[in-house]
Amino acid sequence: MRIGVVCPYSLGTPGGVQNHVRDLAEALLGLGHEVSVLAPVDDADNVPPYVVSSGRAVGVPYNGSVARVTFGPRTAARVKNWLADGDFDVVHVHEPTTPSASIIALWSADGPFVATFHTWQVRSRAMSVASSLLRPALEKIDARIAVSENARSMMVQHVGGEAVVIPNGLYTARFKGSPRAEWMGADGTISFLGRLDEPRKGLSVLLDAVPLLLAERPHLKILIAGAGHADIPVPHENVLFLGAIDDEARADMLAGSDVYVAPHLGGESFGIVLLEAMAAGAPVLASDLPAFRTVLEGGRLGELFEPGNVTELAARALRLLDNPVRRESLRANGLAAAPGYDWSVLLPELLSVYELVARR
Repeated sequence: MRIGVVCPYSLGTPGGVQNHVRDLAEALLGLGHEVSVLAPVDDADNVPPYVVSSGRAVGVPYNGSVARVTFGPRTAARVKNWLADGDFDVVHVHEPTTPSASIIALWSADGPFVATFHTWQVRSRAMSVASSLLRPALEKIDARIAVSENARSMMVQHVGGEAVVIPNGLYTARFKGSPRAEWMGADGTISFLGRLDEPRKGLSVLLDAVPLLLAERPHLKILIAGAGHADIPVPHENVLFLGAIDDEARADMLAGSDVYVAPHLGGESFGIVLLEAMAAGAPVLASDLPAFRTVLEGGRLGELFEPGNVTELAARALRLLDNPVRRESLRANGLAAAPGYDWSVLLPELLSVYELVARR
């Protein structure tokens, strides 16, 4: 099949949607399909050959973050040319309600279109307003996918219609890392992964817990990895800021973690980072957000704590560090569950949707 994929966000900025699009494209190419991805590009030298630029991105505040998107007449022209040149059997747009190349693609052609909805919020006034304005374009979508039940319920509420739930995927084999000695603490190792300058990722909550953690385990190491610049003073020499790390280093960090902490404060529709930790064998401690609770099966695959509660985070982390039996149970359960989200499992579901709309 000739498949076009539209990513609304800059591929140069780490994020769940961008990682999803990259992995999806590679999985489809690996099966012999022809794939072209249209996305904002800030650095043309660092994009795969299957990517076509929709222009340079600009930052737009959205859902507690800053979405880097392209929009306007130049983007519209690029979208139309890409659609004409591609002659696609199916076009898969992501986040079609954002002001981006995704909605422009829906405006510019008749399909067939598949759309994936990633976002979840309890209420979204902006989406309620936008959905009514965008309805003629959204009605062109032939099949709708949501990455979680939360994302599906938000789509139904604000956009209408129904959607099949197909979660974000990952290549589980990429997370078989090897612990690095320099990242190991004599009293254990805790890790965090996420954009450092996004408050909703909860890094400040973990850092506020550092004194409580080190009071009980003075030789504990806390590894902080992720892109962005956090204007936060380093609370202790045991806290190591690793910056933006590649896939190999990420797998090694997670594999060597006695506890992986996801202290996010909200705005999450899924929780791919939890699955990455599970695939690497790291016991997970996460905020009790609806999306995280679903991925962790209510606590069977990881511990949960009240979002933003520094004291509870520290107490539960210390309890896990003191309980190797519980950690091993979480590790084993996570390793067993993660392959269910592998692209080898999810891709056939996605292809069945493509084939259905392509036969329109």
